[in-house]
Amino acid sequence: MFTTTLADGAELRPLEPWQAEEFLAHLDRARATVDPWIPWASRNTDLDSARATLQRYADLAARDAGRLYGLWLDGTLVGGVMFVSFDLGAGTCEIGCWSEPAARGRGLITRAAGHLVDWAVRVRGIHRVEWLTSPENTASSNVARRLGMTLDGVLRERFPHRGVRHDTEVWSLLAPEWLARTHR
Repeated sequence: MFTTTLADGAELRPLEPWQAEEFLAHLDRARATVDPWIPWASRNTDLDSARATLQRYADLAARDAGRLYGLWLDGTLVGGVMFVSFDLGAGTCEIGCWSEPAARGRGLITRAAGHLVDWAVRVRGIHRVEWLTSPENTASSNVARRLGMTLDGVLRERFPHRGVRHDTEVWSLLAPEWLARTHR
C-alpha cells in the first residue's frame, strides 16, 4: 500500500473493499452534496452496496481499466479521486472526484487529481486525460481549469438523474500540455 501526502494532515491512498464501513460512513456525510454528481453515491446505502462499489473498482484496477483513491484528512475519509476509465491501448483516461464539505476549499482535490494526471502521463504513457462534469458543478469545473484542462464542449442532456436529463461538460488535457506545464 502507498500513501501520498497532499498537505498537512491530508493523504491520498487506495480505497479498497476492506474499507467499506469507513467508505459508507463517509458517503453518509457526503451524499447530499455529491449525489447529483457521482451516480453511485445514492446507491451506496448499506455495507453490502458500499463493498460492491469498492469491489467494482478493485476489479477495474485488476484489469488496468480504472482505480479508486480515498482522500483522508486528519485520519478521516473525506473524499476521493478516481480513474473512471483507463484505456492504455487508446491512450486515454477519465478522472473524476468527490468530497464532503469538510474537505472543500483546501485545494486537496486539485492536488490529488494532479497526482493522478501526472502518474497517467509520466508513468503509464496516457496521451489524453478527460474530465466530465455537469455545468452546474462549478467546483468540479474549477478543478479542471486549475489542472490546465481545456473545455472541449458540452454534451447536451447526456445523463439522466432523478428524472431530469443533465448536460455534461467535457474537459481534456493532452500529455504535451501537462508536461510543458509541470516541467518535471
